[in-house]
Amino acid sequence: MGLTKEYLRYIPGGNFNIIASQSCNVAFVTLEGQEGRYVAVGACEHIIIWDLRLGEKAQVLTGEKAVVTFICASPNKRHLAAGYSDGSVKVYDLKSGDVLNIFQGHKSEVTALAYDIYGHKLASGAKDTDVVIWDTVAESGLCRLSGHNGAITQLQFMSQKPILISSSKDTFIKFWDLETNHCFKTLTGHLTEVWSIALVKNDQYLVTGCGDGELRVFKIYEKEEETKSTLEHITATLELINMEEDVEGTHPLQAQKVGSLLRGGRGRVVTMFSDASGQIIGCHGTDMQVELFHFLSEEEAKARMKKRIKKQKKKESSSEPMDTQDPSDRQVGLKDEVRRLTPIKLNSKPKSLHLVLGNGGELRVAVTLSNNTLDLHTLRSTVKDSIPICLRTIASQGHHSEVRAVCFSSDNLAVASGSGEAVKLWNRSSQACLRTVQTGYVVSISFVPGDRHLLAGLKDGKLLIIDISVGDILEEIPAHEGELWSICLTPDLRGCATGGGDKTVKFWQFELILDEKRETKAKVLSLLHTRTLQLEDTVLCVKISPNSKFVAIALLDTTVKIFFMDTFKFYLSLYGHKLPVLCMDISADSKIIATGSADRNVKIWGMDFGDCHKSIFAHDDSVTGLQFVGKTHYFFTCGKDGKVKEWDGDSFDKIITLQGHHGEAWSLAVSPNGNFVVSSGHDRVLRMYEKSDQPLVLEDEQEEEREQQELATGEQTFVPGHSDLKLPSKKTIGSEVAAESILECLEVCEKYREQLAEHEVLQAASSQTLTKPAPPPLMVAFNVSTVEDFLLETLKRIRSSDLEEALLLLPFSSVCEILQSLPPLVARGDNTELLLKVLMFLMKLHHAPLVASHNMLNTLQKLKKLATERIRDLRDLVGYNYYGMLYLQREVEAAEGVLLFRDATRERTKHEKQRKQREKLKRSIIALST
Repeated sequence: MGLTKEYLRYIPGGNFNIIASQSCNVAFVTLEGQEGRYVAVGACEHIIIWDLRLGEKAQVLTGEKAVVTFICASPNKRHLAAGYSDGSVKVYDLKSGDVLNIFQGHKSEVTALAYDIYGHKLASGAKDTDVVIWDTVAESGLCRLSGHNGAITQLQFMSQKPILISSSKDTFIKFWDLETNHCFKTLTGHLTEVWSIALVKNDQYLVTGCGDGELRVFKIYEKEEETKSTLEHITATLELINMEEDVEGTHPLQAQKVGSLLRGGRGRVVTMFSDASGQIIGCHGTDMQVELFHFLSEEEAKARMKKRIKKQKKKESSSEPMDTQDPSDRQVGLKDEVRRLTPIKLNSKPKSLHLVLGNGGELRVAVTLSNNTLDLHTLRSTVKDSIPICLRTIASQGHHSEVRAVCFSSDNLAVASGSGEAVKLWNRSSQACLRTVQTGYVVSISFVPGDRHLLAGLKDGKLLIIDISVGDILEEIPAHEGELWSICLTPDLRGCATGGGDKTVKFWQFELILDEKRETKAKVLSLLHTRTLQLEDTVLCVKISPNSKFVAIALLDTTVKIFFMDTFKFYLSLYGHKLPVLCMDISADSKIIATGSADRNVKIWGMDFGDCHKSIFAHDDSVTGLQFVGKTHYFFTCGKDGKVKEWDGDSFDKIITLQGHHGEAWSLAVSPNGNFVVSSGHDRVLRMYEKSDQPLVLEDEQEEEREQQELATGEQTFVPGHSDLKLPSKKTIGSEVAAESILECLEVCEKYREQLAEHEVLQAASSQTLTKPAPPPLMVAFNVSTVEDFLLETLKRIRSSDLEEALLLLPFSSVCEILQSLPPLVARGDNTELLLKVLMFLMKLHHAPLVASHNMLNTLQKLKKLATERIRDLRDLVGYNYYGMLYLQREVEAAEGVLLFRDATRERTKHEKQRKQREKLKRSIIALST
C-alpha cells in the first residue's frame, strides 16, 4: 500500500462586510442593563449585536452553517432565540454568548418565533406549516400544532390567557388553546396572505396586515362578559356596529372586526411589530417609509372623543341642525383610540423593524435596509407632530450592493473589494474597513505594485487609478467601450493588461506624471497605453504566464486563445468547453493552465501542447472564480452554487469543500503566500479562510462527506399503530447517536451481567474468594460501577430535545431491557423526573405489546407502585417548598413593608376589568330607570 498524501486544512477565518442580512429581522436586546442601545441582527449564520451609541459590534453570536432567519429576545432580557434555515432553533445566553438549548423540530426554515410573557414557552413556526411549542426550562418540546396550509408568518402569545395566535400565508389566523393543544377559532376574513399580526392594549385588539393597503383591527373579548343581559348586548352592538358577525360561539374568547387603519405606504405589509407595552405599532411596505400608530389609553381616547363631538356640534350649529347623527359617534371608537404618528422617511427600502418605548415617551425604531445598512430613529410619542430624528446609521462597515471583485495586496495584509457603488480596503487581521472610495459598478480590481494604489475596472469600460492613502480617484481612463472584465499585472510588475467587451486586450505601462492640480507639483501614478490586441469576440478574462512568454485570453465563443507575449502571434487554442470560460489562471511554473466555465466544468490544460489533462465536473452551477496557490499546483474555485473548493492540479482530486456562500459566489482571491483565501458572494459576505496546521487526508474527508449525506433525513419518525403521534421533534444526527449510545449501553450491561453471574457460580463452587470482574472500560469512563448507574448516566447525557426521538428508534427488545432496569433506579428517589418521563413515553408507545407480555407484568406492577410513590413524594416536596416560600414572603413583607413578587401589570388589568364592569352596571341602571 502506497503512502497517503496529506494536505493542510483551510479553516474559516472570519466573515466581514455584512451589517445585517435581508432574510432576518432586527430585535432590540438588553446588555449591561441598558435598553434601546443594542440591537441584534442576523448576519448569515452569525448574529451580530450592534452598539448603536458607538456604532461598533458589541458581540457576535457564532453559528454553524445554516442562515439565521428569525430572532426573538426573551422577556427576562437575558436570552435570545434564533431560528435557522435548516429548521433548528437555538437559545443563546446574551451575557456569555453560549448556546443554552438547541431545538430540532421543523423540516424547513423557521419564519416566526415568540416567547410567552414569562419566557417559559417558546413557539416556533416554519415554512413546513407547523407550529411547535418548546419548554425552555425542561429543554424539550411540548406539542406540535398542525392546521395551517401555508408558511407561518408570525406568532403572538396572549399575556393573560394560555392562547397562541398564528398567522399564515393561507390567509387564515388561528387561535390555539395551549391547555388542550387544539385550534378553537379561525379568522377567515382576509383575501390575501396574512403577513403580520400584533396584539395591542393588553390583548384588547388584534391588528393584522396582509397584501392590501389597510390594517384590520379585531377586538378580542370574552363572550360571557358581553352577553350578561339583553341591554348590554344591545349596547355592545352599538359600540361594535362595524363588527363582522362571528359564527363560532363555542369558546368564550371571541374576536370581531371593529375597523381598519389605512396605510399610506404602497405594497403589502412586509413587517409589523408592536412595542413591549402594546401601545405603538410600526409597519412598512415595499416603499421607503415606516408608519407608526399610537393606541391611546382610555382617558386620552375619551378626551379625543369629547373634542371631536364638541367640534362636530360647533360645525352643526353654524349650519342647519341635523338630527340624524349616528349613535355610534357618541361612543369611543377606533378613530379616537388610534393616533397616527409622523412616518419615518428612509433612504432605501426597509426589510424589518423593531420598536422600544422609553419611560418619557421616547420611541426608538431600529430599521434594517435593503442596502446593507442599519438605522436608529427616535421621536416623542407624547408630542403632537413630533419629527423623527435619525440618531445613528451603520453603513460604512459594508458594501451597499453585492461584491463582484476581490484581491489581496502583495504583503498579504490588506484586501480590496469592489461592488456596484464603491471600492473598500480592509485590514486582513482585524477585518475592519480602512478606506471607502465611491466609484461606479466595479467588475474587476487589482493592487498596483507597491500596494499604494488600486486599479478598478468598471462596467462602463473605465479604468480607475485610486490612491489608497487619501482615498481618492487619481485618474479615470476610458480604457474600453464595453465592460472591463479583467485586469492582469505583467510579471515584471511594470504594467498591466485589460480585457473588455469591445473585443480588445490593451496593454498599459505604469508611469509617473506631474499632477497639475496640486500646488506641490508632485508626481502621481498614471498609465500609458502601449499596445492593443484585437480579437474576434468579447474578452472575458486575461492572464499572462509568469514567465512572460504567453498571454491567455478567454472569449465569449467558449474558446481560450493563447498568443505569444512579444509578437502577439497565435500559439494555441484551447477548445472543449460548451459555454464561455469565466475565469482562469496559470500556475507559477507556467506549465499548466486551469479554466473554469459556465458549463460547470474545470479543465486543466498543458501549456506546452495545449492538451487537456483532465476535465472535472466542479460545481453545480457556473464556475465564477479560479486562482492557483503560489508556487503549487493547488487551486481554488468558487461557483454560483455558493461553494468554495480546493483542488489538486496534479492528481485532479478535490481536496476540500469549504463552507461557502448562501447564494451565488462571485469571485475569490488567494494571498501571495498562499495562507489566506477570501471569497465574495450574493449574501454580501466576504469570507476569509486561513491555512491551519491540521493535516487533511482525502479518504477521511470523502468518508465524512458520505456520512453527512446518509445521516439525518430530518423527517418525522413513523411509528406503526400511532399515526396520530405528532412529536414536536424530528429525527436528527443527535437522536441517532443517542439511540446508538443507549443500544451500546444495554449491550455492555448485558455482557457485564453475564460476567457477574459466571463469577457467582464459580464463587459458589470454589472455597477461595475470587476476584470480582472489573467493570468494562466504558463504565469506568462514565465513573460508575453498576449497570443501573451506567444506564442512568447514559440517559442523562442525552439532550432533552433528542430523548423522545432516540427512544423511538429503539427495538422492542431494548425497550423491555430498559423497563426491567428502571425499578431499582426509581426506588432510589433521585432523577425521578427523567426516569418517569422515559417510563411514560415508552408505555404510551408500546402499551399493547407490553400489556400482552406475561414476562413484563410483574415489572409493570412494580413500576406502577414505585411511580405513584415517587410522584406523591415530589408533590409533597413542591407543596412544602411553595408554602415555605409564601411564609417567608409574608415575613419579609411584614418586616420591610414592601410587596414581593407582585405582577403590577396583572394587578392593573384586574382593576381595569372591575372598573369596566362597574361602568356597565351603572349604564344599565340608568337605562332601566329612564
